[in-house]
Amino acid sequence: MKTLTVDIRKAEPRDAVAIAGVHLEAWRGAYAGIIPHRALTSMINRRGSDWWANAIRRTATVLVVEIGGVIAGYATIGRNRARELPQQGEIYELYLRPQYQGIGLGSRLFTAARRGLAEHGLKGLVVWALEENDNALAFYAGAGGRDIAEGVEIFDHKALKKIAFVWD
Repeated sequence: MKTLTVDIRKAEPRDAVAIAGVHLEAWRGAYAGIIPHRALTSMINRRGSDWWANAIRRTATVLVVEIGGVIAGYATIGRNRARELPQQGEIYELYLRPQYQGIGLGSRLFTAARRGLAEHGLKGLVVWALEENDNALAFYAGAGGRDIAEGVEIFDHKALKKIAFVWD
């Protein structure tokens, strides 16, 4: 029997190609049919491996989850950008390749992201999810998030409602 290890760690520039691949697969899976095709394709294409390598080198905190040496997902975390919400930390993105969803890796990555924010002295957490992304809404509600605010994102002239989940 082969044992697979699951590791969650801070991303390194050498992970950029793999993270770009996760981003492409996860965003197509999550947002096809929600975000207009042209806008979605443009957003994915902007986030190639060079973009990710630069993000990792800069101040952005990017975490990756590896299973058996393969990067299955990533999370980006930092200071809350919504000034009207009192929570200090934010998970900007948390995505897994579709084939790795539903087996607990997202929960493990979420827990590691929360821990990382707390270690940086940030109290409380906010995560935004598009209202039409049923999987994300179920995930964050299942993780104990409280739905407390709404906002709007515009994609190619299409307004999509987003929901803020918070943890104190």
